[in-house]
Amino acid sequence: MVRRVEDQLRNSDELSLMFGFQNLSDGVRSKTLVQTRGEGIFVFDEQGKDYLEATSSFYCAALGYSEPELIDAAVEQYQKLPFYISAQQKSVPVVLELADKLAALVPMENAKVAFGATGSEANEFLLKFVHFRNIMNGEEKRTKVIARLGSYHGGTLVASSLTGFTDHHAEFGLPLPGIFHVAQPDHYNQAYEGESEDAYATRLVADLDTLLQKEDPETFAAFITEPVSFSCGLLTPPATYFQKLQALLRGYGIRYLDDEVVTGFCRTGNFWGAETYGIDPDCMTMAKSITSAYFPVSAVAMSGEFYEGLEKGSDALGTFAHAGTYAGHPVGAAVALKTIEIIEKRNLLGNARAMGAVLGSKLAGYADHPLVGKVRHVGLAGSVEFVLDKATKRRADKPGSIAGFFGERALAHGLMVRATGECAVLAPPLVITANEIDELFRRFDLALADTLDWASREHGVV
Repeated sequence: MVRRVEDQLRNSDELSLMFGFQNLSDGVRSKTLVQTRGEGIFVFDEQGKDYLEATSSFYCAALGYSEPELIDAAVEQYQKLPFYISAQQKSVPVVLELADKLAALVPMENAKVAFGATGSEANEFLLKFVHFRNIMNGEEKRTKVIARLGSYHGGTLVASSLTGFTDHHAEFGLPLPGIFHVAQPDHYNQAYEGESEDAYATRLVADLDTLLQKEDPETFAAFITEPVSFSCGLLTPPATYFQKLQALLRGYGIRYLDDEVVTGFCRTGNFWGAETYGIDPDCMTMAKSITSAYFPVSAVAMSGEFYEGLEKGSDALGTFAHAGTYAGHPVGAAVALKTIEIIEKRNLLGNARAMGAVLGSKLAGYADHPLVGKVRHVGLAGSVEFVLDKATKRRADKPGSIAGFFGERALAHGLMVRATGECAVLAPPLVITANEIDELFRRFDLALADTLDWASREHGVV
């Protein structure tokens, strides 16, 4: 019976795998691009065609593909001890070493570290820790959390509730009670006529204050956000935004939770996005580039002051009811340590800054293109926002159709970009070279020419 089912699937267009971030009915073999190998910043499909992965595959593969040192680190740990838990006073040397390394790297004093497997887990675990700390320290009322519209924080029920994709909340019965959202900083699209970036930042923070006053600020536990949101097109915030935001939160005793799942590990031109934007977090989450995605690892880093509250509560109860079977997996820890070692010994932070400057310069050249309304850039990442009319910022009737068409043409020319809304986001691996950036934009130009031709025919763009 099993053999017959396998034969039927092999000879049909059906697949057993359920795909995400797409129409489920499109999850068939004829519509699925299957990659079979990777090398450096390139991946290759079943026919041998190469694709320049200009988004590091969901902003993960910081060191590119098939890095021998990461593979060797995993094999070595598999041979030593392939798995053991880190709980109940048991652990593995490499896990303890990774925790020490991360605690030394994060911009928080006396940091403590807890592990998970995914960014979603890290964000969910952190909120669980926040609840425990408040309940055990006499702040039971502080349960509410604020996130930003358009930001992505993960796929679990809690993380999806934090995620500001409100057009998808209703279909999943979200957000969960006690989770609120405020505007994403987007001066280009949301500022009033003549409103400066500083005045716009002041207005956003005033809107947050209005929400807090309406709901009672003493019932809020935390504000969580990324330093810059890649999920909504790399919307870089005004220079004074985080300064004003943090001042308001501190005044109300509300914790700042820094989601570094995408922005950590050199992406923004500093090791942490918090350093790039002057953020002083109470806690941080990280994943993705921590292992260059060669093994699923995530982490929560907590300031010593925050952790003391957890320990106080744990002492009162005699335990802390939290663990994860794969939290602190020794193979993942070995790969993460090797990833950080490679970043340091090859000076990939320096390369991210240097190649980020090249990337930014290239992107700036598109500012006058008839389809480009806004160019954004930070570190080794950038985006272009598409419009049909630069003066009026007019879009197509179907949201996202320009960036979507561009993304399809980019793929046809062997370039992978992330189309989100009307933006195309670029975030190539940290190991990219200047010649490879030239090749990236050669393919980018081909896709852009196709898109302009389409926009001319379909929408009268000249």
